[in-house]
Amino acid sequence: MQIHEIMSRHIHLVRPEETLQSAASIMAERDVAFLPVVDASGLVGTLTDRDVILRAVAPGLNAEATLVSDIMTTDITYCFDDESARTVLANMQALHLRRIAVLDRQNRLVGVVSQTDFARHGL
Repeated sequence: MQIHEIMSRHIHLVRPEETLQSAASIMAERDVAFLPVVDASGLVGTLTDRDVILRAVAPGLNAEATLVSDIMTTDITYCFDDESARTVLANMQALHLRRIAVLDRQNRLVGVVSQTDFARHGL
């Protein structure tokens, strides 16, 4: 089984120049804890609920003035949509990741895969 068979294609994106308030609102409205951050060049980072707590809330940053680019993770872990699901799961477990971005071989963002996706497919 390949990642494209189990990944979520319905992803919600955020731009680096958006405010943290805007990104957090998207997370709340869509009930997601992970947002890929994209600009004209493609995927430039990720934003998780954990990033928001540890990099913004804990230090007391203003959500209306702080930009996504100020706290996003730029060391992006991703996989390709044609990779083996078992291999990706093993890599995610080794890195203690709950979700990662999925790219096609042209490096375009095509989805997100989470631990829940693997469980849903009996992996």
